[in-house]
Amino acid sequence: MTQAKHVPGAGSSAALASERARKEMLRDARIERRGGPRPRIGADALCEALLLQGSTSIWGYPGGVILPLYDVLVDHPGLRHILVRHEQAASHAADGYARASGKVGVCLGTSGPGATNLVTGIGTSMLDSVPVVAITGNVPGALLGKDAFQEIDITGITLPMTKHNYLVRSADEIPHVIAEAFHIARSGRPGPVHVDITKDALMAETSAPHPTQEEVEAGLPGYRPKMDGNARQIKLLADAIAAAKRPLILAGHGVLIAQGERELLELARQAQIPIAWTLLGIGVVDESDPLAYGYMGMHGWKHVNRAIQSSDLLIGIGMRYDDRVTGNVRTFAPSAKIVHIDIDPAEIGKNVVADIPIVGDAKRVLEALLPMTERVDPAARATYFTELAAWRTESESSAWHGSGGWRDGVLSADFVVERIAAGSGYDANLTADVGQNQMWVARYGGFKRANSHLSSGGLGTMGFALPAAMGAAIGTPEKTSWAIAGDGGFQMTLQELATIVQERIPVKIALMDNKKLGMIRQWQEIVYAGNYHSEQLAGPDYLKLCEAYGLPAWKVAKPEEVDAAVAGALAVDGPALIWFEIAERQNVYPMMPAGKGLSDLIDKWGDDGEDVTEGASGPRLDPADPNAPKGGIE
Repeated sequence: MTQAKHVPGAGSSAALASERARKEMLRDARIERRGGPRPRIGADALCEALLLQGSTSIWGYPGGVILPLYDVLVDHPGLRHILVRHEQAASHAADGYARASGKVGVCLGTSGPGATNLVTGIGTSMLDSVPVVAITGNVPGALLGKDAFQEIDITGITLPMTKHNYLVRSADEIPHVIAEAFHIARSGRPGPVHVDITKDALMAETSAPHPTQEEVEAGLPGYRPKMDGNARQIKLLADAIAAAKRPLILAGHGVLIAQGERELLELARQAQIPIAWTLLGIGVVDESDPLAYGYMGMHGWKHVNRAIQSSDLLIGIGMRYDDRVTGNVRTFAPSAKIVHIDIDPAEIGKNVVADIPIVGDAKRVLEALLPMTERVDPAARATYFTELAAWRTESESSAWHGSGGWRDGVLSADFVVERIAAGSGYDANLTADVGQNQMWVARYGGFKRANSHLSSGGLGTMGFALPAAMGAAIGTPEKTSWAIAGDGGFQMTLQELATIVQERIPVKIALMDNKKLGMIRQWQEIVYAGNYHSEQLAGPDYLKLCEAYGLPAWKVAKPEEVDAAVAGALAVDGPALIWFEIAERQNVYPMMPAGKGLSDLIDKWGDDGEDVTEGASGPRLDPADPNAPKGGIE
């Protein structure tokens, strides 16, 4: 164990006040050296616009064409610029900030590679409906289209993965464009907006005023997200609920975005309907609530998927009925009437045909539905709930490694996640990376609070956890923020250890090291007949790495060491890392092979006749079989 050092938390009010005072001193000294105020330029208008939108933190990396903005940052002490070590981390940090805080995240990059390095994070935000404004600098307007140094058509590149984007060539445009970008990013179905600004626009003098919110909305006459659902369709849903014998709510990210958690739970209690949730819907209900049934889908709980397949009414709210939830749509919920509530009309019927489609904001639709829904006597659903409880008991009892050991006492990943959640009082932000660790967090995090689970669901971006947790820590300084990452994803963005130490960002890191690309190995074992290739992942001595960065760290290999290490990391006033050496061959079950359905789950695998995980066995898949599923790896 490295020597724990006192690292003051960046989220503390004292640290923030000290930093702002330092910036104000620098600003005043600069004005004195200049002999007075200087003209207002486009870069100033940009900083003012960000502050007017409530942004106090921006994540970025400097470069030539964006330097006019960096030159004036000292004159705007209300803005905190956090210097990342790679632009992709900036985009993920802005994303994590937005998910945890509910505000718009802001990231910043220069032209050329600085801009293209933001793209993966922008795509992550787009597929998960996260409000981010990504700002890039570009070459002077006179050089556009001339293949100048570090010129790239970043507007064309980001067009398919943003809600909207702008190329700004005049300083006078900046105030209105930034206000409009924030409005688009956070309204309706949220998403990223990209703003590309030429260097000369940042440098030119401007007296352009900042628009009011009314002026912004008036300038977008064709952009009016539909918020209220159709009353006739909502009444049809109320009638369907009254007639249903086995209803089930499938809650997604849209409920959290709309802040409709209270209305969702009220509906569930009033109509006695259990709630299941998607990966991004985790946190929509306290998982200890009697009506909380569990996580669904490809690696979701067996009892939840069984309930979906036996349901006569599925009420999908703020979710997409994507392939990770449905599997083969031809076999999905064969007896159920399908309801689909979503603010984006493009999602309705895209994957699964909806019997009752409702376009609207989840919270508003639920508010309209509640008065139309009859109160159901719990006794009327007693048989249904008894059956669901039996399925749940069977499913959970076969899956939990209560001793903490997976096999022969080797540390199990699910146990580690549960102890982190419990040690943090089930109130921390848990940011998952992608792969097996993502599924363990989803299944064993025990979430009780909205927006406390952060995960790259749509794009499945490895390397997401650490920088997104940085953003969450800044966005919600009153909460503990954990980054839970496998050794594969962690090594993609571990350079941000320098950022959390330098900026005093109090992220706690749980490194789940199985020395493998775990989900790749799992698929190679099950789908590709044990043809292991490229799943072995050599890593450094993480204790020495943390020592080099000046980061307190622990190494844990035994179940009985977990709680003390978690408590030790939480006691550090600043960032800390725990290196968990977990079982190399532990798989995530159940598992729905690509091309199969929820009734075709694999929940056990054999190794020379010996069980390697829990559940009931299934036939080994032969990759030579033309009907065998291929791909589908996280």
